[in-house]
Order: sequence, then structure tokens, then C-alpha cells
Amino acid sequence: MVGAYLVRRLPLIFRHTLRNGLRVVIEEIPFVRSVSMGIWVGTGSRDEPVQWSGISHFLEHMFFKGTHKHSARQLAEVFDQIGGEVNAYTTKEYTCYHAKVLDEHATLAIETLAEMLFDSVFDSNEIEREKEVVVEEIKMYEDDPEEIVHDLIVEQSFQAHPLSMNILGNESTLRSFGQQDLLEYIKMRYAPENMVIAISGHIDAQAMLETVERLFHPLSTSLQTLVDGDAQFCPGNLFRPKDVEQTHVCLAMPGVAYDAKESDALLLLNNILGASSSSRLFQEIREERGMAYNVFSYHSAFRDTGLLTIYFGASPTKAQSVLDLVLKQLNHFIRNGVQKNELEKAKNQLKGSLLLSLESTLNRMNRLGKNELLLRRQVEVEQVIADLDTISVDMLNQISKNVLSGPYSIVALGPKEYPVALSQ
Repeated sequence: MVGAYLVRRLPLIFRHTLRNGLRVVIEEIPFVRSVSMGIWVGTGSRDEPVQWSGISHFLEHMFFKGTHKHSARQLAEVFDQIGGEVNAYTTKEYTCYHAKVLDEHATLAIETLAEMLFDSVFDSNEIEREKEVVVEEIKMYEDDPEEIVHDLIVEQSFQAHPLSMNILGNESTLRSFGQQDLLEYIKMRYAPENMVIAISGHIDAQAMLETVERLFHPLSTSLQTLVDGDAQFCPGNLFRPKDVEQTHVCLAMPGVAYDAKESDALLLLNNILGASSSSRLFQEIREERGMAYNVFSYHSAFRDTGLLTIYFGASPTKAQSVLDLVLKQLNHFIRNGVQKNELEKAKNQLKGSLLLSLESTLNRMNRLGKNELLLRRQVEVEQVIADLDTISVDMLNQISKNVLSGPYSIVALGPKEYPVALSQ
């Protein structure tokens, strides 16, 4: 219609810190119907003393096992009855409890999450029953060589440091946990200064902030550090015999922390190396030679360090040859660098992936929560794109020489007749 104007309303982000130190980030998105929310706690497996290995993950399970008002089944039914989703996960450095619901149920969802965190019973019978569940989870994990090799490479690369500890813990420590252990760990690590609430979607930020203030202002414990010290990379070889059809291999080298100035360049390097179907490793090893089905690379960033890892699974008789090809490709990368068109393609891939992910309120909430918890600030999408655009071929070639030259750590799982190792 002539004379009509289209009014564009952009998402608005509000940041607020409660008097007790808990940080809240809320993003208003007027053109969706969903609301995603997460309670982020800056504690994970690297923050656990040896005798409590796995307690962060086990505690995550126990928060779903009943409060003084609702049984475990009733908690699940709260979200099922409103067509919502609720879940949680634990990493090496943080734990997240999250939900996604229709906008009309946002208040009920945050109230239920708060109830789980503040009013869980931790009944002794439920604790013992859930131990068996997690034991089965550990066994399931140990039966999957493609899963376990990625944990073993971290263990091998950061030996004797808490960062190397498995998120699930082990059966011995798991069976030792009691109600008092859980309550003590909460008191020491679930402190407001170590927590973030992130909410994204069709929400009135002021009204939701008032609800959060009402629910979370009583939180007043002080953060305690249970383990300390920066992780140091430890090069080495580990071959673990396992009766499997494929040999699974991870090759790792030191990366960078998530707030390092080189982090964007390393993401681009990883994309060119092995993070996409047009990457060098995928094209060389799978497409041109047909020597592996799965071959890829990824960068794991932590608060003080990082790990660039290359994974492949291949027939035991071919695994050593594939590893040699990987090392050859790394040397070629170091000697010859990247082409300008490769760099531009990688930039476009990362920009596209970022922008497409923002169409989900859950992804937007995750971005808000991680930025606030890990970086203690919000990073505008436009700034991320601008930072990527500043990276030149020379900058990328320099970081490739620094990172891809090693030292290396390697873990391989496969039949004992065909060991795999770095050439001496």
C-alpha cells in the first residue's frame, strides 16, 4: 500500500545483576511465541576434588528427582502438560538447566526450575536409585569407542590436572555420594556470583526480571574454589587395545582459551582444516581416497587453555596410513598456508552458521548464557562478524604455524594387532 511503512522491531537485550551478585540476561524477541531459559552454574568436572569426581553431573540428575512439593514424575508432567521441554547438561566447566515453553507459560517454567534448585529433597532412596542409572550411563559410554576416544584425548593431553577428569566420574566415586555431599557441593559452588540466568523469547523483560528477583534473591552462599591451577598440555601416545571393527583415533595439539585474541582465527583455521564437508581433511581422506567415513576436526576452548583435535575412524589395517596422511596435511598447511578464497569461504560458513542459529530462541539463550558466564559480557553478532572480517591470510598462516606444528598428543582405540602411533 502506498504510504504504508514497515516498522522493524529488533530483539533487545537487558543485563542486570541482583543484589546478591547473580547475573541476569534477558532478550526480548517480539516476533516469536517461544521462550527459552537457562540457569547456568560455573562448575563442572574440572572443579571437583578427586573424591568427588562426577558429582556435578550426578547433582544435575538429582535436581530432577523431586522437591517437597512435587515428585520426580510430577516435575516432568509440569512441562509435558504445557507442551514444553526441560533438560540439563554438565560440561567440564559449567552446568546448565534449561527449558523451552510457549510465552504464556514462561513464569511457570522459571518457577519450576527455581523450585528444583532450591527445594530438592535428595531422598536417600532416590539417590541410590539414580546411582544405578548413572552407572548404566557410564557403561553405555564405555561401550562406544567413538565416544570414549574424545574423552581419552583430553585425559591424555592434560594428565594429572582436573581438566582431564571424566564428566561422568567413575563407579567408585559415584557410589560414595550421599545427601550431605550433594548439599555441601551446592553450598560451595552454587553461589550467586557463580551463576547466570539467561532468557530469550517473547517476554516482557521487566516483568520477568521482577519474577527472577522474587525467586532468586534469597540465594546468598559464597563461592569456594575446590581445585585450582592452570592446565598444561602433555604430549604423548596412548594406544588402547579394544575388540572393535574400526580403529578410532584422536590427534590433539594445544589450542587457546575461549577469551584469547586468537580464538576467531583458530575457528577459521579449524573450518578450513576439518570442520566442514569441503575441508582439506574431509576431501583428502574421505572424498579422494575413501579411507574413512568419519574424519573431522574441532576446537575445545576452556578458561585457561584449549585443544585442537582431529578425529577419524578407519579400518585397523588403514588407520596408521590415515594418521600419516593427517600429519602430511598438517605439514602442507604449515608450509604453504591458506589461499584467500579458502579464507573467504570459511568466513562465510561461520557467519552463515551463526546467523542461522539465531533463528532458535534456545540457541540465542545458550549464546547469552555462555557469553555472560564465561566472558562476563555480551558480544554483539555484528561485532563477531566484524572481527572475522579483520582476519587476514597472513594472520591465519601465522596461527597455523603456531598451532599445527605441535606438540601432539594421540589416542587410538583398536585391535591390538594393529597399533597406531606417531612416528618417532
